[in-house]
Amino acid sequence: MNPMKTVSQVRITSPLFSGLVYSLCMMTIGTIVTSLFLLLTSTQESSLHMLTTIIHAVSLFIGGWVSGKRAGNRGWYHGGIVGFVYFILIFLVGFLAFDAGLNLQSLQLLSILFVSGALGGILGVNTQK
Repeated sequence: MNPMKTVSQVRITSPLFSGLVYSLCMMTIGTIVTSLFLLLTSTQESSLHMLTTIIHAVSLFIGGWVSGKRAGNRGWYHGGIVGFVYFILIFLVGFLAFDAGLNLQSLQLLSILFVSGALGGILGVNTQK
């Protein structure tokens, strides 16, 4: 028997990493759908802030769900950590690309993302495998 595993046999089991991957994939899909919606309709870009907050919250809920399900316990903790790391990534992109600083809006986003991830983690732990 060969002790070496191929790439297809390796399974990522880290709750944090898998939750982040799912969150970022959902964010990408939500961003593409929102962009198409703005392109094909006469919706104003003034409502974009609310749409991005909803996209982030839903993405984090799904990421927290996955993270909690993979962890099997302490779902609020694992989902909340996914929300915090996701916020740090989003904040770094905003800081480096647009010179956006830490302000009240970003702290509100942090709280929304933490709570959304924690709720997803709580529900993820309580789902059957």
